[in-house]
Amino acid sequence: MEIRMATQDDIESIVPLFDAYRIFYGKSSNLNDARSFLSERFTKNENVLFLATVKGEAVGFTQLYETFSSVSLKPFYILNDLYVAQEYRKLGIGKALLEHAKSFCIEKDFKGLALETALDNPAQKLYEHLGWELDQSYLHYFWTNTQESI
Repeated sequence: MEIRMATQDDIESIVPLFDAYRIFYGKSSNLNDARSFLSERFTKNENVLFLATVKGEAVGFTQLYETFSSVSLKPFYILNDLYVAQEYRKLGIGKALLEHAKSFCIEKDFKGLALETALDNPAQKLYEHLGWELDQSYLHYFWTNTQESI
């Protein structure tokens, strides 16, 4: 297994995984929109995406977005996406992607990594095993734009 930072040149390898990730969260398959979304993130330099490959085949990824903490006056990453293809699960790829993201965060001297996940996502055990802590100090709210086009 190899993990490396992806570039615009990797989009065609990532698109099927990204589409499967979205399907996992209840969205309809749409390879063209997935491609467009990823392309825009790379073009605008808005993401960091680590790609896991096995024998040259893309099998998983994690995608980070930079944001800032006004209180601590430091940047941090939101680990927004983590996905491993079904047939490659339970092989340590998700763990390796998470550890790679943590190392990258340390290298950049960022405050840390934040993530949110579905209440029933079995990956919670992995997060906790790797030192992620469930934040019980703050409530998380989200306003949904009912006028959105997608």
